[in-house]
Amino acid sequence: MSDIKTRAQGMSPDTAARDIQRVVGDTGNIYEALSIVSRRARQLAVDLKHELDQKLEEFAEVTDTIEEVVENKEQIEISKFYEKLPNPVLIAMREYLDDELYHRYNERREEDDEEL
Repeated sequence: MSDIKTRAQGMSPDTAARDIQRVVGDTGNIYEALSIVSRRARQLAVDLKHELDQKLEEFAEVTDTIEEVVENKEQIEISKFYEKLPNPVLIAMREYLDDELYHRYNERREEDDEEL
């Protein structure tokens, strides 16, 4: 996961216009390309959320009173770091345009085609 974080740190968190022809170039279909990017973005979002939860779990304290709130500077810094990371969709689109994503089509069996 740290590899994703290091590559994403240099990226701009802002959205940018993309050349549609470049996005469509690999698949020939914009919807297939966006499907590939969105699936990768979901994977990234789940991985980043899981990693953040694990790090913040270290700071979790079980208390019976609601009155007592403790601020932990390390916890705040970790949260700020993850907030500054670009959206998983932006990371996935960059990976897709840099040809870092592997995708393939599942071939349908002839039996399935005959049934339809």
